Amino acid sequence: MNVNTQDLISVTEASNRGVSRLIQDAARGRTQVVLRNNKAVAAVVGIDAVERLARLEELEGDLRLLSVALARTVTDSGRRYSVEEVAAELGVDLDSLVDD
Repeated sequence: MNVNTQDLISVTEASNRGVSRLIQDAARGRTQVVLRNNKAVAAVVGIDAVERLARLEELEGDLRLLSVALARTVTDSGRRYSVEEVAAELGVDLDSLVDD
């Protein structure tokens, strides 16, 4: 995100401007970054930006799942393993897992 240096405001300046003006600016699409001790601590953004961020986070999760599926597809040898084979390889006695 590119923030114009004119959109960097101190906590004191944000307080002096008032919440109403900050909200009006955000509703018009202006993002303002609030600084405390010259460090960004908050951003005042419009709801469109929040909705876009939520959608991007959702897409990020989908892309992770897709990349796992793709990696599995590329590395799949076609060989399938039974539960018994996996248990034997791991040294697990399947009979000991059954409750009597």
